[in-house]
Amino acid sequence: MSNQVSKKHKTSVGGQALIEGIMMRGPKGAAMSVRLPNGTIETEYKDVKPWREKNKFFSLPLVRGIVGFVESLVTGYGYLMESAEKSTQGLENPPEEELSKFDKWIEKHFGEKMMNVVGVISAVLGFGIAFFLFMWLPSFVVDKVTFGKLLEFHPLFEGIIRIIIFVLYMLAVSYMKDIHRVFMYHGAEHKSIFCYENGLELTVENVRKQSRFHPRCGTSFMFVMILLSILLSSALVLIFPNLADINRMLWILIKLLIMPLVMGIGYEFIKYAGKHDNLLVKILSAPGLWMQRITTKEPTDDIIEVGIEAIKAVLTDNPEDDEIK
Repeated sequence: MSNQVSKKHKTSVGGQALIEGIMMRGPKGAAMSVRLPNGTIETEYKDVKPWREKNKFFSLPLVRGIVGFVESLVTGYGYLMESAEKSTQGLENPPEEELSKFDKWIEKHFGEKMMNVVGVISAVLGFGIAFFLFMWLPSFVVDKVTFGKLLEFHPLFEGIIRIIIFVLYMLAVSYMKDIHRVFMYHGAEHKSIFCYENGLELTVENVRKQSRFHPRCGTSFMFVMILLSILLSSALVLIFPNLADINRMLWILIKLLIMPLVMGIGYEFIKYAGKHDNLLVKILSAPGLWMQRITTKEPTDDIIEVGIEAIKAVLTDNPEDDEIK
């Protein structure tokens, strides 16, 4: 297949940075390219049908955003674990004496299922940390500052605190060596997509010149969700003034209940932003694009090569078939 594109266009291609690899989704399905320990790149096609294609209800506006978010969490975690396993293929296992007592206990009682057990534990801990940092803590701070009147200063205050926590958290993890490298693959993912969308041949030199900040990024989606959450919460307070007197946990429950609507609207905006480049899109996309200065890093040429292989695997022979529908 030729990767020479004749004109600029907006594609439906999206992806995810992995451990030493990149997963791409496009018109031809999904594919995962991983740099193996021996230096070669392994690309594997994924025969996975999007959930929205399995049921017409899942493809409805607003609903498809919720379904897509859940699907990306489930499948994305699977791809991440698989890439971690592939990127260490053939490497010697650490000596038994280097394992902690907890690791030895897990290995003894669960054997081959150890990775699944660790994965479940990690997922539960991750959810707990996310709930604490981004749901409970902002409400707690507002509650204390307003002396028990949770919404005395409006949900805008709570939203600002959530944004600050989110930015500081991402900034902190970006300094971790392994995460920094994942962010480099994130940059390569964006650059590869931009190269194709700009009508250029998919070469290392062309990809290197592209921007690493893309409006359809999951980082932008997270920021859009935070902004939408502030708007919807504010609307609820204006419609139901008595919400200012409820306790913290009940308010958090209400925020959780409106999350599906927030995800649905957020998805529709990101989809719209992928097709348009007007002033509204630029304003609403700006915070997410700025945040990508943290969540994406400039990739090296060997990482760019992985991005090129991944995007080639999901493109069709006709660029028009790759357009956003």
